[in-house]
Amino acid sequence: MGARPFLVLALLASGCTLGPDYRRPDVPLPEGWRQVETSEQESLANTPWWELFQDPELVRLIGIALEENKDLAIAVERIEEARAFYGFQRADLFPKVDLGASAGRVRASEVGLPALPAGTDNEDSLYAVAGTAFWELDFFGRVRRATEAELALVYAAEESRRAVVLALVADVARAYVELRDFDRRLEISRRTLESRVQYVELARERFEGGLTSELDMRQAQAEMHRTASLVHQFEGLVTQKENEISALLGRNPGDIARGVELDQLAVPPAVPVGLPSALLERRPDVRQAEEELASANARIGEAKALLYPSIALTGAFGWESTELDDLLDSPAQSWSIGANLLQPIFNSGQNHRRVEVAESRQRQALFAYERSILLAFRDVEDALAGLRQANLQRGSEGERVVAERKVVELAELRYRGGVAAYLEVLDAQRSLFDAELSETATHRDELVALIQLYKALGGGWPEEPAAPAADGDQETP
Repeated sequence: MGARPFLVLALLASGCTLGPDYRRPDVPLPEGWRQVETSEQESLANTPWWELFQDPELVRLIGIALEENKDLAIAVERIEEARAFYGFQRADLFPKVDLGASAGRVRASEVGLPALPAGTDNEDSLYAVAGTAFWELDFFGRVRRATEAELALVYAAEESRRAVVLALVADVARAYVELRDFDRRLEISRRTLESRVQYVELARERFEGGLTSELDMRQAQAEMHRTASLVHQFEGLVTQKENEISALLGRNPGDIARGVELDQLAVPPAVPVGLPSALLERRPDVRQAEEELASANARIGEAKALLYPSIALTGAFGWESTELDDLLDSPAQSWSIGANLLQPIFNSGQNHRRVEVAESRQRQALFAYERSILLAFRDVEDALAGLRQANLQRGSEGERVVAERKVVELAELRYRGGVAAYLEVLDAQRSLFDAELSETATHRDELVALIQLYKALGGGWPEEPAAPAADGDQETP
């Protein structure tokens, strides 16, 4: 018989849970990618893709960024904040016990009261020590739904951190590739400038020897200064890109060490991408949107529970005495126990409006989840298209450079033989210079498109071990 009250309390505490349980929405998915002939290839999205470039310096820079980047540090702290909110909310599932003590001196009024007997003091001391307990029985699941919502936000914060990692790795790799591109352009410009200086001297000698007009010499000088201007421009771009990488590394602006040359960065011959449905499991922004949807879904049950009675148990046990020496004696004991029930009757529809607000926010979260999926599919398709076209364009630019070099060679022979004017040589040299810059730019675009593809796929590093859950933690359905 003695165990029955505790069984009743346990049943009351578990009660029922109002509101809908979360289930992943059905979202129409494409059967395959537009830019990929087959989607049966194994995905590389769960591998450290930046190692495929075979540049140890890039790997080192990414490692530094993952340790010291400030945005990532903020994302980690937001996880801690979300965990603290979850623990704060979950505490409402359990009884609350407080201990209090008081001591005071009181004096009774003598006005309008019978006279006290002679020798009686109308002042006295009062001492008390008591413990109080309060426990709201979560019969309709308000606290459990609120706890479920906060736990989903913990998972959302973790996915947000993964999104920051994903963007950080991609940004470091992209900025490094762009830095190597600027290095290559600067090298081409400086080499071209040396050639321009030599042609200025040649044009001056031919002009002074009466072989050509002054126009050839002035044209050569103008082209030399134009190339020098580009050298200064690329020097500035190199410095700015180094500053960008330094900020991503969480450091003050400074020099950035280089690894292999741009044209030595390896490009995988084929880029497997897997099935579109796998994107829902890999993209951290999609998973974050789903966890936020699960949280909004749980808030509906929390709001509905406020339409029903709240049941709480209260109790107190302690001692009260006018003499401190007798405070803990048995006659000074006092206790109380009780139960409270509160049923909302009239509040001008506030609780009903609260449910409507929660339902509206759930629908907003659903639309945000669907939007994140659409954007994820678009990102992958854009990256695939960009990678495909950059690869084709790079091949064309390479052939163009070969042809332009032959044109320069023939034009120089004609000019030195006195058959052609310097303008023909100048045009050929300009075209070759532009072709060399375009070729390195298309190589950069190909590498950046590859980086964007892996970012769009939502992966790129080995699976991390799951963090141990706190006692009593439960995952969202």
